[in-house]
Amino acid sequence: FLVLGGMLAIGLAWWADSADTTVIHARMPENGGWDPIDLTAEAGQPIHLRLTSDDVMHGFAIGQSDIPPVDIKPGQITNITLTFDKPGTYTFYCTRWCGANHWRMRGTITVTGEKTEEAYDQPLYLQLGLDVDAVHEAENIPGKRPNANNVADLQIDLSAYEGADYYRSHSPEEIWLDLAKDPALSAYSDQQLWDMVASIWQNNTTPEALAASAKLYAENCAACHGESGAGDGVFSKEEFSMGMSSHDAPSGHEIVHATDFTDPVRMLSASPALLQGKLIRGGMGTGMPMWGVIFTEEETWSLVSYLYTFQFMEVHD
Repeated sequence: FLVLGGMLAIGLAWWADSADTTVIHARMPENGGWDPIDLTAEAGQPIHLRLTSDDVMHGFAIGQSDIPPVDIKPGQITNITLTFDKPGTYTFYCTRWCGANHWRMRGTITVTGEKTEEAYDQPLYLQLGLDVDAVHEAENIPGKRPNANNVADLQIDLSAYEGADYYRSHSPEEIWLDLAKDPALSAYSDQQLWDMVASIWQNNTTPEALAASAKLYAENCAACHGESGAGDGVFSKEEFSMGMSSHDAPSGHEIVHATDFTDPVRMLSASPALLQGKLIRGGMGTGMPMWGVIFTEEETWSLVSYLYTFQFMEVHD
């Protein structure tokens, strides 16, 4: 009786624990992705998850959250408990490159509760009315890569051009054109003006922010855009794009290769606001995922600043 009673107690405890726990299976996107993909929780109440992988190594993380990611190993169980302070919809995603369609590994947790009124500001690209899908090409290109370090010896005041609002709403080419029209700068060459553009960019970020963004880029962007930013990542190749050729894809969903951030014609004509808009909204029909539900606003601005490092010389270059 003692043995049977002990077994019964253990069984009841296991059942109670299981009844309060959601089991999530992780599979490569081609095999179904997360299962289940949509979860619910209540603000202020813990939600217990039991994670397991049915194929390869996966990772689990919550977008725009300080909750550290966890690894999900094949055939093993990973238990985590989450508590959300505020109601809303939270996105969970895979942090391990598990295949060509890794970016599709996303799910949602709908957290219910009493909502409070919070101010909402439209992304800057919407405030400026920018079309993030429009073709943009710079007509003015520097003869060599701009270097902010060359500006230090010029003893000029660029503070009028260094405000965040101005910097974020103007492309590097537009800033260069504004500098070229400034009578106080008429004595400087075109290349020196481009160096000033690089200096304005540099003064709108920090080495610490760039280092953090380099890590974000390596973990989330390099597989498509390449470590050098040239759009030559392993998953940018045609055989990895949506599993079909351009001829077989439906209209509007043809293969679009990853953007080449080393191309000055493309990058120098794009403002930070436009790049952030593309980043947070994603590219319609291009395979570019929507990162606005994953990265914080601060992270998106820092990541945009990092993208310009493929055009401008940095202090540590």
